[in-house]
Order: sequence, then structure tokens, then C-alpha cells
Amino acid sequence: MSTATTDDKNRKAPAGERVADWADGRLGIYSLAKANLRKIFPDHWSFMLGEICLYSFIIIILTGVYLTLFFHPSMNEIEYHGSYVPMQGIRMTEAYASTLDISFDVRGGLLIRQIHHWAALVFLAGMFVHMMRVFFTGAFRKPREINWMFGFLLFVLGMFTGFTGYSLPDDLLSGTGVRFTQGAILATPVVGTYISFFLFGGEFPGHDMVARFYSIHILLLPGIMLGLVVAHLILVFYHKHTQFPGPGRTNNNVVGMPLLPVYMAKAGGFFFLVFGVIAIIAASFTINPVWALGPYRPDQVSTGAQPDWYMGFAEGLIRVMPGWEINFAGHTLVLGVFIPLVLFGLVLMAIAVYPFIESWITGDKREHHILDRPRNAPTRTALGVAWITGYVIMLLGGGNDIFATHFHLSINAITWFVRISYFVGPVLAFVITKRICLGLQRRDKDKVLHGRETGIIKRLPHGEFVEVHEPLKPEARYTLTAHEQYEPVELGPTVDENGVERKPKLKEKLRAKLSKSYYGEGSQIPKPTSEEYKEITSGHGHH
Repeated sequence: MSTATTDDKNRKAPAGERVADWADGRLGIYSLAKANLRKIFPDHWSFMLGEICLYSFIIIILTGVYLTLFFHPSMNEIEYHGSYVPMQGIRMTEAYASTLDISFDVRGGLLIRQIHHWAALVFLAGMFVHMMRVFFTGAFRKPREINWMFGFLLFVLGMFTGFTGYSLPDDLLSGTGVRFTQGAILATPVVGTYISFFLFGGEFPGHDMVARFYSIHILLLPGIMLGLVVAHLILVFYHKHTQFPGPGRTNNNVVGMPLLPVYMAKAGGFFFLVFGVIAIIAASFTINPVWALGPYRPDQVSTGAQPDWYMGFAEGLIRVMPGWEINFAGHTLVLGVFIPLVLFGLVLMAIAVYPFIESWITGDKREHHILDRPRNAPTRTALGVAWITGYVIMLLGGGNDIFATHFHLSINAITWFVRISYFVGPVLAFVITKRICLGLQRRDKDKVLHGRETGIIKRLPHGEFVEVHEPLKPEARYTLTAHEQYEPVELGPTVDENGVERKPKLKEKLRAKLSKSYYGEGSQIPKPTSEEYKEITSGHGHH
């Protein structure tokens, strides 16, 4: 027995276990993993939107690293003698020539280019929808205001990263877009000229544009975005995930599945699913065929030049703005470009600080880990739909020439339609959405009090025909009544206890008015009370 015991003591642990022990002794990995790998995450399909953003970002990084091995960010002109015959003998920049080489000579190059571009579009589309999910459900409230701003910055940086990315090939389409941007920069008073010269290294297009865009595209912006992604995930992990209302779900717990092994297994499978779908799209649908457009020349513009969808809002603002100009102190101010840029910046700023605006209106400083159903926050939901409506309208304005040529319409008529719709459409969307939300609230209240319609018609002894309603299960009743209802902030008495008149500040008046528009009469339907439910279910009017 003693010999066996001695052998057991002298026997070495497996190599993997020894490496793990070595790492744990220096990094404390075991205790960290033990505390966090069993962390609970709720399970809902809408939470996958954030995962789509993360996985497409990873795909962008992986394919981007591959493309950097073959791309030459130089504006030196050469004569093309590659394998694409229609371009033989044409003078072009090394950037454009290397893009053709990647597309036709590098093994798998065209597929990787397509995956990279499609993944960028999916990333920004996923960010857009994910932010709308966060907005409509109130997931931006305390303590997640900073995380909302991180996500917003990721979306904005993604827009500019995409812009610098599709400008790198130096083809006719991307050059037209850069020229458009340079005109917008020049419209900025005082500093516009300096910014343009710094960015392009002289008069447009200069000789350093592609090289500088390349550095911004592969180093500066992705580095900042990677840091924001890590910070975003850390805060998600630290604050714990939000969850939809339901039985057993409170602000103090999370109902779901552990990170390891369940959630990690599902997340890993979902990553390959996203990768596969993007790869299939890239292999099936051509995007940005630079060989069909030719190299950029300042004296040419490609027919039907359009930016990617996420820049269409800004382009639409400029296209539909009247070409106003004024002379001030010997300088020409191009208001037809400058005003849309200011408006675009104000819209972005409003989106960024909205969590703080709503917190100020409600006066609610509590932590929120339970999400709202969009119908239970009618004003917020209506604001979101109004913003999306304005975005879509300006997206149409950004493609007014395409709609004019394809549907044989007047481009002036389309422009005027967009101008008018931009002021009318969001207002109509706001009113209609708010009424729909209030109607859904009334339906929920009716379902709680009277039950679910069964479609069964019953004749009462005195001859009346009624539909039989089936009472809801307690879990369903709880879900429909778990939301909070805020009271609007009151302005307070204008006369103090000594009879001295107090003049409310403008800030107080504004807050009271906004609070009333959010939570006053006509902005939310009162929840059913227990007394109402008992009266209905006791037999008075319940079938």
C-alpha cells in the first residue's frame, strides 16, 4: 500500500493541467473564470442583434488583414498590364491596379473583398437595428447611458470607416464620393480649407489621399472601434444583461442560461452561421465592381453614383437643400451645404444624449434592468419611429436621380416631395405610432380584465349572444401589468407658504411640459387595478 501511495505522489500531472496551474499561479485565471464563466445571460431572439454586430466586426478584421497583404496604398500612376484585358494599357494609380490584381489574380481575392464589403454593410445594419432595439425597450437607462454612447460612437465611427474603406480603390465611384465629401468640407466656414488641405495633402485630389485614408482605415478608426467594443462588452458583463418582463424577473436577478457551456456553445455556432450567410451573399451578389467603372478622373462622374446606405441620409440632406449662398465679410458661405451638415450633426448629437434627456424629463435616477415593451412608452416609441421615417425620406432624397431615371419621374418633383415629406412625414409617423401604442395598451388592459377571445359564441338564457372569454394565465397577466407608469413632473406651487409669488424658471416650465407630453393624460392608458379585476371576475359582466 505504501508503495502505491508513493507512486501516486510521484506521478506527474498531465501537461495541460500543469500549464493551467502555472498560468493560474501568475494570472489568477481559475478564480476569475470560476466567478464569471457561470454568469447567467437571458435568452431572447432580439439579443442576437448585438451578436451579429460583433461577429461581422470580427469578420471585417479577419478579411481586412488578408487584403492589406496585397493592397498598395499609393497614388503613383502606372500603366496597367494585368490580366483584366479591357483595362490593358490604361493609366491608373497603384491603388486601383492592386485592387484589380486582388480581384482577378490573387487566389480568393475577389471573394475576400466581397466578404469584407458585405460584412461592413451587415455590421452597420446590425448596429442600426440593435440601437433601435435598445432605444425602443429603454435599455439605455441607468446604469447603461455610457454604454449607449459607446454603441453610438461605434455606429458613427463605422460609417466613417466604411467611407474611407470604399474610397481606397480610387475608382470612379469612390472618387466621386470623395469629391462630394471634399465639397462639404470646403463649405465649413473658416476651417474648411485648412481641413481639406490637411486631409488631401494639397489641392484635391492631391497625392496623399489614398495613403492617408489607408492609415485612417486600417489603424486609427479600427483601433478606436476595437477599444470601444471591448469597453462595451465589459460594461455589458459588469452591469448584467437586461431582460424582458416576466414572472420571477426583477431588477435584482437574471433569468436565463449560464455563459459556459450553454451560451458559449450557442454563440460559437451562431458566429459560424453569420460567417456562412455573409460568405454566401458575397459569393452570390457582386458589390462594388471597380473594374466596370474605371479609375478615378476629376473631370468625370460615374452614372448613378450612390454612397452606401448608411451615408445616404447625409447625402439626401445636401441634395434636397436649396442652393443658398450668402456673402459675408468678403467670403462666400455655401449655406446649401453648410446647413445640412449642421443639421446632420445636431441629429447625431440628439441621439447620443437622449438617455440623459429622458432621465431629466422623468426625474428617474433608479437603475433599470427590466426592459419596457415599446407600446408602454408611447412617446419614446413614436419619437423613434419619427426619426426612422425622416431617415428613410432623406435616404430617398439621396437617390433622387436613381428614382427619376428608373421610374421616369421628374427629379425636381422628387426633390420637392422629399423636402415637404421631411417635415410632414415624421409628424404623421409620430401621431400614428403613438395612437397605435395607446390602442395596444387598451387591448392589453381588456385582455387582463376580460380574458382572451376564444371565438366561441354562447347564447344566454334571455336570448343574448356573447363571445366566451378565457381568463389569462397568471404569468400572462403579470407580463401585461409589470410595467411602471410614471407620473408627470408637476411645476409646483407658484406661491410659497408666506404668500410670496415664486416665478418658475424657464427650465422648470420646459421640464414640466415635456414630462406632461411623455406621461400626462392621453399619453398612457392606466393599468387595470386589482379592484377592477375582482369586480369583473366576480361575475359582473364576465362571460
